Amino acid sequence: MTSKFFLTTPIYYVNDVPHIGHAYTTIAADVVARYWRQKNGKENVFFLTGTDEHGQKVAQAAKERGLSPKEFVDSVAPRFEEAWKLLNIDYDYFIRTTDPKHESVVTDLIQKIYDAGYVYPGTYKGLYCVGCEKFLTESELVDGKCPLHPNKEPIHQEEKNYFLKLKELSHKVLEKIENGEYQILPEEKKKEVVSRIKQGVEDISISRAGVSWGIPIPWDKSQTIYVWVDALINYYSATRFLKGKEDFWPANLHLVGKDILWFHTVIWQAILIAAGIPLPKTIFAHGFFTIDGAKMSKSLGNVISPQKLVEKYGVDGARYLVVSAYPFGSDGDISLEKFKEEYNAHLANGIGNLVSRIAKLCENSGFEFPQEKVLKFDDLVEENIKNYRFDEALKYLFDRFISGLDSSINKEEPWRLEGNPLKKFLTGAVSIIRNLSYNLKPFLPETSEKIEKQFLGPKIKSGPALFPRL
Repeated sequence: MTSKFFLTTPIYYVNDVPHIGHAYTTIAADVVARYWRQKNGKENVFFLTGTDEHGQKVAQAAKERGLSPKEFVDSVAPRFEEAWKLLNIDYDYFIRTTDPKHESVVTDLIQKIYDAGYVYPGTYKGLYCVGCEKFLTESELVDGKCPLHPNKEPIHQEEKNYFLKLKELSHKVLEKIENGEYQILPEEKKKEVVSRIKQGVEDISISRAGVSWGIPIPWDKSQTIYVWVDALINYYSATRFLKGKEDFWPANLHLVGKDILWFHTVIWQAILIAAGIPLPKTIFAHGFFTIDGAKMSKSLGNVISPQKLVEKYGVDGARYLVVSAYPFGSDGDISLEKFKEEYNAHLANGIGNLVSRIAKLCENSGFEFPQEKVLKFDDLVEENIKNYRFDEALKYLFDRFISGLDSSINKEEPWRLEGNPLKKFLTGAVSIIRNLSYNLKPFLPETSEKIEKQFLGPKIKSGPALFPRL
């Protein structure tokens, strides 16, 4: 029986519109989903993304625009769907946390952990960052501020809440990490999480008294469920209310940014343990990037939308440049000037030029090239995708297939060949192009489809440039 593969992106917070940071995670997830579909069949893969729509920050953003929270989220959520359509993201379902079906699962799950004795009433006193929708400890502050929102003063919060017994549950979480029941990647992130658990974990508030824009606590309607708890449950809720998706839980992969590592590797697992639900198998936290050496910021005017990228580089150009920019698990810098150089070097002069040269030689030769029945992933491409080394998978494909074939063309000079020597050379070249197209499909689906059609055979003809030079 073919195994199922369920992967998720974080659900994106709707207080802002989609940008290159959101695109980075989502394109990577799409590469993984497309790879597994090619391997195991579409029906055995479930790729979930969506939007996180409750909480104080959303209510504030709505108020600033003179809208109700529901009107505001209904106006922003479609922009994420449009951005993913633009980037050819082939997700299976787009979940919204304001969906009553999701809200119902959240309510039932919270009731379940309350009934199991893992939730109790208490008073929260401390600091809260509205920007992160997150309670802060003293150890997390940098110069008295949230490190992710250094321009915003954390607010002092004191209110009656309901608490999750995270301190008690953290021992079970640590045990499950150490016995390999679930995996935290990259390895240094696992060490970070383990170290923090061993330093001691306090119980956490899972409700808010003063935030009306949220899902009510089922046994106390004066409180709403803390937005992060509501959001985390989306991964599970989709498999409860979507027909035919029940068997996909537990998730094989949660792809997240490193800023939400703790929520996804400790708090989420604690909630699931408390509810008696199997744990997701792998959480991979990628790094942050700067734009030309500077942090992305509206004031600097360096926030890049998916639309801008696609307008300049095309869909597959944008996908290639974002996912190959630097190693997925690390921090890195994206240089817009380098994007143009990379595009011309690898796409226009690389794959685009190579496909054009071989197609023209085939057309001029008059030969026929029978279809190839069995194409498969190269072992190293598979290994790199399975280990989330997307930049290395692409580098290997470009070095082995494109540079390798370019070198053969320069050495053999096929334009000087005739008869059988020419046919032998072109038959080998066509096979390389077809295999390249198959291996590139998770990364550059549109381009792969064009190459596939052009090189289907038996007659091969030249066509429009895949990547016009900029």
